[in-house]
Amino acid sequence: MPAAIPFVYHASYSQLALPHTHRFPTTKYQLLYQHAIEQQLLFEASRHIPSAISIDTLHDVHCPEYVKRFISGTLDHKAQRRIGFPWSEQLVNRTLHAVNGTVLCTQLALEHGIALHLTGGYHHAHYDFGSGFCIFNDLIIAAKTAIDSGRADKVLIFDCDVHQGDGTATLAQQYPDIISCSIHCAQNFPSRKQDSDHDIDLNKGCSDQEYLEHVQQILPYLIRLHQPDLIIYDAGVDIHQDDDLGYFNISNQGVLARDTQVMSIAKSHSIPLAAVIGGGYSRNEAELTHRHSQLLIAANEVWLSK
Repeated sequence: MPAAIPFVYHASYSQLALPHTHRFPTTKYQLLYQHAIEQQLLFEASRHIPSAISIDTLHDVHCPEYVKRFISGTLDHKAQRRIGFPWSEQLVNRTLHAVNGTVLCTQLALEHGIALHLTGGYHHAHYDFGSGFCIFNDLIIAAKTAIDSGRADKVLIFDCDVHQGDGTATLAQQYPDIISCSIHCAQNFPSRKQDSDHDIDLNKGCSDQEYLEHVQQILPYLIRLHQPDLIIYDAGVDIHQDDDLGYFNISNQGVLARDTQVMSIAKSHSIPLAAVIGGGYSRNEAELTHRHSQLLIAANEVWLSK
């Protein structure tokens, strides 16, 4: 059991200049990091800073031509618009560090039992295109890296973002030892869903009780069925009732209960867990920080409790 929760954070995560009207809350990563340190939910001594991911590692999962065009800024307008961000060198730098941050997070989880990444969950990224603020699929890349290194034989991606992980679903089909599960809103983005190994489609307005019952049932079942050596957990808070892009009716208490459930189940089965913070959208920075901080509170309660 770690003395403090190991976590991954790079300053580039919030260093992205976007138009004032842009709906993506790029400041949330720095604000969460500052809040975590100030509230002693995380400690600077347990922070790990990722390097930029290698191009070869990106090529292991993504189309080399797509990788080249994104990095060089030569994607056509339609492809860049589908990603949702205007191209910039800042975006490239942030992307390369953030994707490798999830790889580092999984390595730390395998070593310590638990690790957190203060960004990540780019589950709409497909083989040869990006979508929905996602450029490269860090979840698949991290899972594949863990398997290729020999540190895991099978990895479960447990995606609780309100949007289906469609890119993860399609990419995971290429790798039988990467199991994808998405619990999401059936009526939300993307309009065209893909086939995960396991899809849990819940309807608009889903309540705390219904949502938590599904999590409590499906995760132990997946562990029994697949016996993963590592769980990568996408802890998106866009399930929250006040999220700008979510259609569920989950309270702050429900978010905390979900994160506590997932961590408790992983710990009870002695399965290392790497968590990324996933989606969360709000103009109110303080409220969004509070929602994401539930993951950190749960990690401390579950992993550092006597």
